Parts: sequence; structure tokens; C-alpha cells
Amino acid sequence: MIILKQMYVHDGRKFEALTIRNYTETDIERLISLQEECFPPPFPQELLWSEDQLASHIKTFPEGALCALINGRIIGSMTALIVQFEPDSPDHTWAQATDNGSIKNHEPHGNTLYVVDISVSPHYRKLGIGKWLMNTMYELTVDKRLERLLGGCRIRLYHKYAHEISAVQYVEDVMEGRKNDPVLSFLLRCGRSPIRVVSNYLEDKESLNYGVLMEWKNPFYKKRAVDHNSPFK
Repeated sequence: MIILKQMYVHDGRKFEALTIRNYTETDIERLISLQEECFPPPFPQELLWSEDQLASHIKTFPEGALCALINGRIIGSMTALIVQFEPDSPDHTWAQATDNGSIKNHEPHGNTLYVVDISVSPHYRKLGIGKWLMNTMYELTVDKRLERLLGGCRIRLYHKYAHEISAVQYVEDVMEGRKNDPVLSFLLRCGRSPIRVVSNYLEDKESLNYGVLMEWKNPFYKKRAVDHNSPFK
């Protein structure tokens, strides 16, 4: 599935042409610059994409490597791989799910599209770019006939409340409208649902290393019927 989408988004004054497509090796330098812009310290700088990791994304699962452009400039990106997720054993770390960001553990016959990261330039975050990227990944989930889209969510403002409440309570407060978290609230607005809070998910001082597993269930998913006459069961 080659992805190329073109549309218009409104910046509050005029409409801008937006393109979403698969990123390629010629985009690597600009993707690294985007990461630096989107994730300044205290986010661990060693977790920003390297040339080798981005090249691995493109080689391993190019369909899950997306970028968004306005006026030829890359202003957003999103990366995913396919994994086999077992709901009965949900706990994992970001490093385990993504093979330390290389996605070399991509399983073409898995059941879940796993989001590695999503980023949008701070100058373009009011235009709905993130939602368009997420919707494109939903379309990929459907196209691949996968059961769900899944990924871990940072809870960026939790460090301000950790002395008062647990991470689980913080998530509930955001869902009830008592608090707002820029990442969690965004994913909720995109249609993702929290299923579990995981400790030590990712090295992240702002989230105190917590992550919230959030999924989108494919409404068109149907389990493949088992052929009981087949020798391959």
C-alpha cells in the first residue's frame, strides 16, 4: 500500500495544501531536524531518531513510515510496525515493542499495528496534522486486516501531580475533564482508548517513565476462519 494523500488544512487565515506520503531516504536529514524541534530537553535526546533507525524503518516496513508536508517542508511524521499483541499479557516497554526503535522485530503476519512515534512541528499543531496522520494509520490498519492499532502514550504533565495522585488516577482525571494532558488528550480526541498504565515504559522524566497503552479497534476486523480440513492448523 503506497500512501499519498493530498488535502487542504486551514491555518486560521487561509487554506494550506497538505501532503501525507511515505518517507524515503532522501527525507532522513529533514526528519531528524523535525525530531529535534518536536522533542527538546528534558526529553532524552538519545531517543531521537538516528539515520540508521530511519533507514531501518524505510527498509523494514516502508508502508508504516509517514511524513506530512506543507509547502514542501516536512512538518510531521509518524512511524509504525506490525506486532503480535496478546491482550492477556499486555505489559511491555517501548524498547521491547519497537526493537529499540529499529523496528527490526516487524512481524508481517502479526495482529496489531504498533505506533512507534508521532510528531508535529510546534508551529503547525493547530491545523489537525496529527489527526490526519493518525487517520492514515487507521486506514493502514484496515487495509492490512489487523485487529487493532496500539501504542504507548506519554503523560507529559504527570510529574506536576505525582506527589498527589497515581498515574492511573491522573489518566482518569484527564478523561473526566479535571485535567488536560497535551499528549493523552490529543490521542483521546483521535479516537484512541486507554487500556492500561505501564510503569517503566519509556525513559521520560515528564511522565516519570509511565506510558498509557492506547488502542483503536478495527471495526472491520474479522478473525480468519480455520479450515479444519487443512493439514496446517
